[in-house]
Amino acid sequence: MNPAEPSIPPDAQFATTQWSVVLKAARPDEPEALAALTELCRRYWFPLYAYARRQGCEVPAAQDLTQGFFTRLLEKNYLGVADRKRGRFRWFLLTAFKCYLANEWDRSQALKRGGGSEMVSFDGMEAEERYQLELGHSSGAGDDWLFDQRWAMDLLAQARSRLRSEYETAGRTERFARLAAYLPGGQPNLSQAELGRELGLTEGTVKQEVFRLRRRYGELLREAVGQTVAHPDDIEDEIRYLIDVVSRAG
Repeated sequence: MNPAEPSIPPDAQFATTQWSVVLKAARPDEPEALAALTELCRRYWFPLYAYARRQGCEVPAAQDLTQGFFTRLLEKNYLGVADRKRGRFRWFLLTAFKCYLANEWDRSQALKRGGGSEMVSFDGMEAEERYQLELGHSSGAGDDWLFDQRWAMDLLAQARSRLRSEYETAGRTERFARLAAYLPGGQPNLSQAELGRELGLTEGTVKQEVFRLRRRYGELLREAVGQTVAHPDDIEDEIRYLIDVVSRAG
C-alpha cells in the first residue's frame, strides 16, 4: 500500500467514532462508550493539566486533580453536559473540568491521584516539561483560548504521528523524514527541485509525493477531529477553528 494514499474513504468510519459512541450511550455501564471515553481522555489529558497549572495549581496538585477528574468522569455519568455544548468533546471536557475544579478547590487534602485507581494514565513529568516549554509563548492569552490551542496542537500531532507510522510500516521512514518539512507548519530547507536532485527524482515526482503526503495528512486530521465531534457536518467548522487557533499561536 502506498502510505500517502488514503486507506479508508472519507466518513466511512464516522458512525463508530469514539465521541459519537459516547454520546449515543450516555450510560457508565455501556462498555463500548466507556472504552471510547477512556481513549479520548487518554489522548487529550495535557490541555487539562496545563489548564490546572494556569489556575495556580502546583505540579503535584495539578497531577492529582487531572487524574482525579478522569477517574470521576469515567465513574460517573457526566455526559449530559456534552449535549448542552453541541457535542464538541473539547467543550464538554473543559466545562466538566471547570466544575470539578470548583468542587475540589477548597479541599484541605490533595487527592491521591484518582484514589489509587489510575483509569487514565499519563506521564506527569513529561506534562510539566511540556508546560514549562510553552510558558514563554502564552503569556497574553486567556486560559480557555490556550486550552483550545493545546487541543488543536494535540490533534495536529496525532495526525502527523499516524502519517509517520504509515510510512514506517511501508519501510519508508527516511522518505517521510525528508518530506515531512513540506507539511503544514514545516520549514523546508530545500526547494522541491533541490530535494529531487538529492533523492534522484524529478521535481515533478517530488511535487506529486508532497501533494499525496499533504492530502493524506488532511484525511488523517479529519479523522482525528471526527473523533471529537458528534456529527460529520461539524468537522469542517471545527478544523477551520482549530487552524485559526494554531495560526494565532505563531
